[in-house]
Amino acid sequence: MSIVAPTLDAELSLAARCGPGRRVVVGIDEVGRGALAGPVAMGACAIEVVDGRVAALPEGVRDSKKLSALRRAALVDPILDTAHAGSVGWASAAEIDEIGIVPALTRAALRALEALEVEIDAILLDGNVDVLSAELGSAERPAPLVELRVAADRDCASVSAASILAKVARDAYMVELDALAPEYSWAQNKGYGAAVHREAIDRHGTHEHHRRSWRLGSGAGTVPKRSSPQAPAPVANPTPAPAPAPDPLPTLSHAGVLWGDQWEPQPKEERR
Repeated sequence: MSIVAPTLDAELSLAARCGPGRRVVVGIDEVGRGALAGPVAMGACAIEVVDGRVAALPEGVRDSKKLSALRRAALVDPILDTAHAGSVGWASAAEIDEIGIVPALTRAALRALEALEVEIDAILLDGNVDVLSAELGSAERPAPLVELRVAADRDCASVSAASILAKVARDAYMVELDALAPEYSWAQNKGYGAAVHREAIDRHGTHEHHRRSWRLGSGAGTVPKRSSPQAPAPVANPTPAPAPAPDPLPTLSHAGVLWGDQWEPQPKEERR
C-alpha cells in the first residue's frame, strides 16, 4: 500500500477564508500522548500564504508515524528552511499528572504557538478535539481561526511537518533521559508501553519522569516509586516556566531528504 502524500490544499482553503493578502496558517500535531513516561510534545509548522500562493514543503514530508527515524531526522532542516517558522512545545509528565492529558496538550500547543513568534491567522489541528480555541485571542487581536481535521497528519502537509518536528525532538529527549535511567530502555521504547518498559516498572518502580497517575506496570496493582539513590542532575527540563521552548530542534550536518526503501516505517511500539 502506497503512503499518502499530503498536500497544502486545506491550508490554502483556510488562508482564503481569512481574506486576501498575506496569511499565516499553522499546522499542529502532538507526539507522546499515550506514552507512560516523558513529556507530550506539540509540533507547529507555520506556512505563509500570499494571495493564494505558498512555497512547497520538502518532498518526502509524510505523517511521522509512516517514516523511519532516519527519514524523519533528515527532514527536520529542510522543513525549517522552507516553512515560515517551526517549533515544538512541551508539557512534562508532572504537568500531565497535575492537570490531566487534555489540558497538558493545550499547554504544550500554546507554548509551541508562542515559540513560533509570528502572528497567526489560522490553525489546522489534527484530530477531533479542539484543545485550543478557548485559550486563544486577546483584546488586542482576535483569535485565529481553528479547524479540526481527522487524519490531518496524513493529509495536510503543514501538520505532517509538525508531526515530524515533534517526533524528532521528543525522541531525542527520551534518548537523553535514558542515560539517567537505562533500566527502562527509553532510548528504544521512547517511553511507550512496550512490555520491556512495563516489566522494568514492575521491578524498579516508577521514575520521576513517569506519569504516575497512569496505570503503568504489567499488572493492576500499585507500582511503587523507585527507591534507588538520588539520580544525577537531570537533563534540561522540557517544560520551563513560564513556557519557553527547550533547546532548539536538533540540526543535522547532512540533512538531505531520504526516501528510499532501505528504511522501514516507525516500529509499532514507538508510535504515539
